[in-house]
Amino acid sequence: MLFFSGFSLKNEQHFFESYLKKSEYTIAGFSYGAIDALQASLYELARGKRVDTLQLFSPAFFQTKEQQFKRLQMMGYKKDKEAYIETFIKACFAPYSVQKVQHRTTCIEELEELLYYEWSLDSFKKLKEQGVNIEVYLGFEDKIIDVNGAKAFFLECATVTSIKKANHFLQEN
Repeated sequence: MLFFSGFSLKNEQHFFESYLKKSEYTIAGFSYGAIDALQASLYELARGKRVDTLQLFSPAFFQTKEQQFKRLQMMGYKKDKEAYIETFIKACFAPYSVQKVQHRTTCIEELEELLYYEWSLDSFKKLKEQGVNIEVYLGFEDKIIDVNGAKAFFLECATVTSIKKANHFLQEN
């Protein structure tokens, strides 16, 4: 299994242990990492490699958010990167207690990609045509992404599992 981490994170796949398919033919990603997981799946298939399942956990879905929201996020990061990431992690765990996570160095370009990324149904159609099973997991207490917009979008191309009281990390308490 290949796993891609969320924005500013590393080694957080243990949060998704109960959902992860541990197969060498599974590609998974959390939040920002879901973008990389989609791209890796398309790349592997183009190289003639086998991909059975693509799992997206709380995919970074901001295409329904206003430009003002995105600009404010960028300004906050530029002003004080550490404070921005601390606030971001707290929001990821809200409404529950913050748990310990490992961080990696990040940059403004990653935040920009995360905020401005446009998911394409065509990419998912290509995967489905190749026999890839696409699974999306969303927590309805998620304070980071547009959960309702993500659900509406991904229902067109994937099996969507909605977890009623779960946050961005799919934690229920």
